[in-house]
Amino acid sequence: MTQPPQPPNEPPQGGFGAPQDPPPGGFGAPTPPPADAQPPADPFGKQPATPPAGGFGAPTPPPAGAPQQPGPGYGYPQTQPGYGYPQGPPPQPGYGYPQAPVPGQPQQGYGVPQGLPPGQPPLQGYGYPTTPMQQPPQPPQQNGNGGKKFSTQMQIIVAASVAVVLIVGGGIWYASGSGDDKQDKASQSSGSTEGKGGENKGGAAPDGAGTEKAPADPKSKVAFQLPLPKVTDVTKVDGSWLTDKAYVKSGLNEVVAYDPAKGTKLWSIPLAGQVCAASRHMSKDYRTAVVFEQSKPTKALKYPPCNQVGALDLKTGKLLWSKSVTAATSGDAPVRFDEVTVSGTTVAAGGTEGGAAFDLNTGAERWKPKATTDGCYDKGYGGGDALAVVRKCGTYDDPQLVVQALNPTSGAPISSYKMPPGVDYASIVSTKPLVVAADVGDTAGDGSGISDFFSIDASTGKLLTRIAADGEKYAARCASTEVEGCSQLAVGNNRIYVPTEDHEGSGDYGDTNEIVSFDLTTGKPTSDRADAGDRYTMFPIRMDGGNIIAYRVPPYDKGGQVVSIDGATFKQTVLMENPSDESIRDAETSFTPDYSEFRYSDGHLYLASTMVSKPSGSLDTSRRLAVSFSRD
Repeated sequence: MTQPPQPPNEPPQGGFGAPQDPPPGGFGAPTPPPADAQPPADPFGKQPATPPAGGFGAPTPPPAGAPQQPGPGYGYPQTQPGYGYPQGPPPQPGYGYPQAPVPGQPQQGYGVPQGLPPGQPPLQGYGYPTTPMQQPPQPPQQNGNGGKKFSTQMQIIVAASVAVVLIVGGGIWYASGSGDDKQDKASQSSGSTEGKGGENKGGAAPDGAGTEKAPADPKSKVAFQLPLPKVTDVTKVDGSWLTDKAYVKSGLNEVVAYDPAKGTKLWSIPLAGQVCAASRHMSKDYRTAVVFEQSKPTKALKYPPCNQVGALDLKTGKLLWSKSVTAATSGDAPVRFDEVTVSGTTVAAGGTEGGAAFDLNTGAERWKPKATTDGCYDKGYGGGDALAVVRKCGTYDDPQLVVQALNPTSGAPISSYKMPPGVDYASIVSTKPLVVAADVGDTAGDGSGISDFFSIDASTGKLLTRIAADGEKYAARCASTEVEGCSQLAVGNNRIYVPTEDHEGSGDYGDTNEIVSFDLTTGKPTSDRADAGDRYTMFPIRMDGGNIIAYRVPPYDKGGQVVSIDGATFKQTVLMENPSDESIRDAETSFTPDYSEFRYSDGHLYLASTMVSKPSGSLDTSRRLAVSFSRD
């Protein structure tokens, strides 16, 4: 559990203003809002955000012109912060960049096995040799001009040395960032496919064709921007949903719907207090659930408890019901909840005091926390197509976690799987099929919360396979504070799709990565492989039938992209390409994957914050509650 934020000097003030359309000339100062709306505190500038503690602001902007000191090859630590942004001195570590090497310590290269948990069978790499090999020789010292160029003679010598080593190693070393065929392709027209895919299997993906179609022109514009709410402390603003008519986002003590094209407010649902957790799932008729505080902060109660569960009708803009529950373990005090999800017509909320479930439409209790003699409680639930729970037993120092598939109506267990020792937290990645992520024995080492994925037969509780996900190779993340808090990965076609860690591309500077997959029955890596392209990195947003919708994080001089990856051929189609104007890039890249919600549908992309804080001066001028891009 995270520590509570520092007490504010005063309670939050006001709400947040009306959405602001970008001016025709680009993304400068926001257009003044209507008279009855509250404008943002600062004009839209060009500076990146200053993150609160823990970090969720914009990356440091790059220096003018090309970077002067690109990092060495992948497998080497990097000194630049940010993802894909070349930085000037002084070097700082940042998202997606390996850290500086320890003198005298050997460095492991990209694709070289990094080691597995005890008892874990060897993991086959994706397209890499399965026999041990020597590490390729290290490149010579870069020249003083910051480039990667060196003499033709030296290139020949190094190339020959590498060839000898690889032959001795008994395999073929695949340099994913090399070659002349992976140049910057950000400006390609729509409908084009780009990036190398996996084996061309032909046919359709097992989960069928997607609904997202290639546009005539993928270039987008900023549809609208939502200013930050005025707060005095770090405040959660979880919750982004798309209906057939609206984009819906949680704000300060309310949930608001906006017109997808114009950003005008359609309706608002006021709440007694701030949203502290929101379901990422909806019913087919656009109903969902949130957990919120019992009241707004006051001087007497600066941090109201998060004990209210409510159901929202996102089609009509109504709060269907809200209630709290008590448990034998808490006396007369309402149970506090940390998270909530929806599966079918069941709302399930969980926390350290146990879990409770309600009928989504009526609010009738289906089950609630009960006193147990074994000290077990429902930590949290995973929803969607099915319902599953992570149940925690034992002591704080020696916990035992059990994952159960549940009957959504009664809460009765269908099956149980006991997680291995050394698992303090587990996250439900998917409920159908049932996939769980965990950091076994805290071996991930990168703060991702993932060392292994567990594919479980939901009907029997039998472990189908355990997939080692080396933290030095793969970049998906799961929050230890939320059972359903995983991001930057997707499950479909009986596979799990994950991004690789950033590594050096083939250009003079900038990182890249790939999306790869593992079979959920065998645990083996497949031939699926989609390259982000030079200076771009990417990660899955969601599935679209059997296709993967992915977001490409842009380099310092480009806009981001949304692509569809064919689940059968793994060929990529550009669905959206965002503007490269500096002020727009600053806004777009202030939404980091770990602290933002990415939603894409039918030519509309929404980037939204999950946490906001009090502005700290002019450096926060590029931050927004949400920014929408549209191809229209």
